[in-house]
Amino acid sequence: MSRRVHTGDQSASEEAALTVVEQTSAALREKARATLGVTGDENTESFRALVRKHDLRYYPVVALGLLFATGAFQSYAFTVLTPEISRTMGISIAAIVGARALFQMAIAVAPLPIARLSQFRARRAMLCIVTGIVWSAITLTTGFVTSLVALILILCLDGLTTGSVGALHAPLIVDSYPPAARVRALTAYTAIGAFGQALAPLLVGILASVAGLSWRGVFLALGIASLLMTLCAIRLRDPGYGKWDTEQLRASVHQEHGEATDSLSSEDVALGFWEICRRVLLIPTNRRVYAGFAVYGVLTVPLGTFISVFLDERWNLGPGQRGLFFSMFFGIGVVALAAYGSRGEKQFRASPARVLRAAGLLLAGTVVFIALGGLMPALAPMVICFGIAGACIGLLQPMLGISLLSIVPSHMRPHAQALAGIFVAIGGTAGAVLLAGVQDQFGIGGTMVAIAIPGVLGAFIISSAGRLIEDDLDRMIDEVVEDEEIHRIKRSGGHLPMLSCRGVDFSYGPLQVLFDANFTIEDGEMVALLGVNGAGKSTLLKVISGIGLPTAGSVRYRGQEITYLDAERRMKLGITQIPGGRAVFGPMTVVENLRSYGYTMARDRGSVDRGIQTCFEAFPRLYERRNSLASTLSGGEQQMLGLSKALMLRPRLLLIDELSLGLAPVVVGRLLDMVRRINADGTAVVLVEQSVNIALNLVDHAYFMEKGEMRFDGRADELLARDDLLRAVFLQGAGAAQ
Repeated sequence: MSRRVHTGDQSASEEAALTVVEQTSAALREKARATLGVTGDENTESFRALVRKHDLRYYPVVALGLLFATGAFQSYAFTVLTPEISRTMGISIAAIVGARALFQMAIAVAPLPIARLSQFRARRAMLCIVTGIVWSAITLTTGFVTSLVALILILCLDGLTTGSVGALHAPLIVDSYPPAARVRALTAYTAIGAFGQALAPLLVGILASVAGLSWRGVFLALGIASLLMTLCAIRLRDPGYGKWDTEQLRASVHQEHGEATDSLSSEDVALGFWEICRRVLLIPTNRRVYAGFAVYGVLTVPLGTFISVFLDERWNLGPGQRGLFFSMFFGIGVVALAAYGSRGEKQFRASPARVLRAAGLLLAGTVVFIALGGLMPALAPMVICFGIAGACIGLLQPMLGISLLSIVPSHMRPHAQALAGIFVAIGGTAGAVLLAGVQDQFGIGGTMVAIAIPGVLGAFIISSAGRLIEDDLDRMIDEVVEDEEIHRIKRSGGHLPMLSCRGVDFSYGPLQVLFDANFTIEDGEMVALLGVNGAGKSTLLKVISGIGLPTAGSVRYRGQEITYLDAERRMKLGITQIPGGRAVFGPMTVVENLRSYGYTMARDRGSVDRGIQTCFEAFPRLYERRNSLASTLSGGEQQMLGLSKALMLRPRLLLIDELSLGLAPVVVGRLLDMVRRINADGTAVVLVEQSVNIALNLVDHAYFMEKGEMRFDGRADELLARDDLLRAVFLQGAGAAQ
């Protein structure tokens, strides 16, 4: 029998520590929601009062707003001047739309590398300034292009540099101001940017019609103006990650226990770049919000290009008149943003769900009025319809942005915003293809009507996120609080299990198979995980090893959260899984399989050779078959080879799935002896087994699962006394075990 490696008092202490974690999280949840600006009421201080109260400045909002505005200069100059560029360079509208599609693809690619550059160091402000200078130079250079290839190159470079807007601006705003001021700060930032969007086409119209500049001269003038405005942001500084929220949540854990704040470094389990991106995409609210950003992308660059052509062909408006139209279109958005800031703060404070439901309604209203504008027979009602649509579009970005950035930890915000930029670009690219096809079939007026289809669908998706956002907000709060509570317990000398799964849910698509599963194991312990087929045993092992990611709950290893860590990184931390019946590489020989295990840990040849020799000493039969393909081995021999992985890797935690399935008793006995040896050397073992007889002869502690839930957790002899559970196992050997 495997002995428990800790006493009953230690076990009780571990369980008490985990209970404290849950109690602290529950006790602080409401306080944490208030820290994040969600109080359930609409009472807010004025933005000015909050700025003075916290000794802040308006400069970050203004500086980033100016950078946002200058980033729009080139794009909207193209929007207004598309007909003139097409005629002067002899390029078709379709070719220009294709070039703009590549521009959108460049925007899609750009945000993630920008977010990666700022992941480990707070240098977002520097990146914003540098990219602003670069795109200003690109705008100026546009006036010198003479071919379609050069035009495409310029557009792609512009798209790549403007990735900083999508990835960094909103997270910088959020980290620069306390939660009670964030909606208004984002709204003000967006309003300044929208003012720039309104100013750009107006400047284009003035420069082209009043000053008499050619389209090349317009780009030169806008490039100089963009550079001067960018230099106004030269004093922008990065405030660091989570000053006003995540760090305060962590501090509240220590305050709850009357302790000083002290954060513990967790570099070994810190999520990598792609792991963070995957984590952000797993949040249910985010997936729906990103759909909204995709539709928003359709409503920006490609639609603007077609509106310009619509005004040229349908209403015979010249560049000056088109510039005035777009200035009105975006200018109304500035007015709407100015009016919405305080109201939006109240909505978010009362319930973030209200913000998303309002965003869904605004998106639906946007596309409906665009469609109506395309059908209007007179100029005045057409302008009114597009003006209302412009007001709605102006409000969408801050509403979606605050919803997105409020439910992710501070260090993940650049990644979340970068992904939003990608979805905007995807929507823009898809919109260009969609609208170009509609134009060919139904004319330029048909494109205005066709936009209603994806828009209404996107509105329903965004509105549906309203029922998810508060749960996702609480989940983020719990993650931060629990993480800091674990650090506090470890620092104070408290003992925690080596592995702890708490409240784990897991689904295969729409089918949920784990429900609030809790599971712990201590260093050097060996436990059995029992249950009938389909109970969720193998799925729980996948969650522990990182092959599957849970939809809720947490996995902590040696006190650190590893819930969303990649499987290969968990292996290097000491977690190894041997899947039942699938533990070998069939086309490789026995020796090649063993070498692959060793080289996975980047060990030198000498260490790998010594490990192989150890495996051959443990399983002489493998030595006899060392040059045979693994696919030609018997079932027992394949399990020996699979179990040799543990001898090669020497993990701290070994997960074994169905070791005895289909094997002869003599082979099973030999394998079990090796499991005991591995455990005796200090490796903790989780044994998933259907045979109660085998499992309970190996371990003192067992878990029983049924229909994805933990039905029993205790000593093996206590399980033997539970006839109801043993009947549920319903496998050969249950009677013998009793």
